[in-house]
Formats: sequence, C-alpha cells, structure tokens
Amino acid sequence: MFFLSVAAIWAIASITPGPTTLLTISYCLTSSRKVAITAACGTLTGTFLWGTAGWLGINALFQAAPFAYLTLKIAGGLYLVCLGLKVFLDFRAPRGTGSQPALYVDVPLGKAYRMGLITNLANPKTALFVASLFAATMPAGTPLLYGLAAIGEMMVISAVYYTGLISLMTHPAVAARYLRAKRKIDFGVAAVFIGFGTKLLVSQR
Repeated sequence: MFFLSVAAIWAIASITPGPTTLLTISYCLTSSRKVAITAACGTLTGTFLWGTAGWLGINALFQAAPFAYLTLKIAGGLYLVCLGLKVFLDFRAPRGTGSQPALYVDVPLGKAYRMGLITNLANPKTALFVASLFAATMPAGTPLLYGLAAIGEMMVISAVYYTGLISLMTHPAVAARYLRAKRKIDFGVAAVFIGFGTKLLVSQR
C-alpha cells in the first residue's frame, strides 16, 4: 500500500506540466534527442536530490529557518522569470527573410544537463511536496529501506515519463507541426516560465 500510494501521487505530479517538462519539450523540438535526454537526466538528478531532501525532512529545516526557504524561493523565482524573459526575447528577435529557420540548434550536453538540473532545483516547493508525500505515506518507525525504495520509485516513474515524452516529441511529424507553430509555442513557453517564477516570488509559502 505504501509503494502504491507513493507511485500514484508521484505519477500525477510528474505528468503535471511544469518548467522541467517545458524545457525538455523545447530541447526535443529545437535540438537533438541526445540533448533532450541529457536535460532529462539533469531533471532526474534534481528529483533525486529533492527526494532525498524531502525524505530527510527538509520541511522541518525550512520551518526552523524560514530565511533558508525564502532565499531559495526568491532565487528560484528569479531564475524562472529570467529564463522566461530570455525565451520571450528570442521570440521577439527579428527572423530571417529566407527559408524557415533550421529545426536543430547545437546545445552543449553539459549546458543541457545543467539546465535540467537547475530548472528542477529552482522550485523549493518541490521539497515541501516530497516532504509532505513522505509524511503522508511513511508512518513513524518506517524502515530505512522504505525511504530509499520510495526515492528509487520516484526516479523510475520520472524516467518512464521523460522517456515517453522525448519519444513522442522527437517524432518527425511532431517536429514538423512545431515548425508551423513555433512562434506561438515559444510565446506560450515564455509565459509559463514567467508565470511560474512570478507565482513563486509572490506566494506566501
């Protein structure tokens, strides 16, 4: 029952659209599959770190030291807003008058990994969510291995989700449709990043 509860809650959280999903989709449609996979690996690393933090009770730390949470919240919100503004400025940049822009953009794998990791870590509310998840599903005295297994379960669910997402979004037909709607998609991505960041900055918790 414990593992089913963790799986159900985390599966719903994983498929809920957010900055990391949009970042992966963006790489799928503008770069190579390898770049998208590398960014997803960065995201999975962030999931592991937040999962471990939540399991160790980072929520208690945030309650004991509110400044730590506030600092992370502000830094994360500013990062997401800046990321959204960058996408928006790229969207506003003048386009060439020749043929359509090339689909693929060369992105260093190191940069893709860092983007996936930092975008995931930019939202400290993830740690609070995971802490709440463990608090709700792990009663006092739960064996140590259960916590480790739960983190592993979260990693597997996230890996399956991103594998399916990347497989779908790198399909040639999907890429072709993206080219026809690129400006609208870019505007939507920028708006979501700015919206997430702003919400994080102004939220009380």
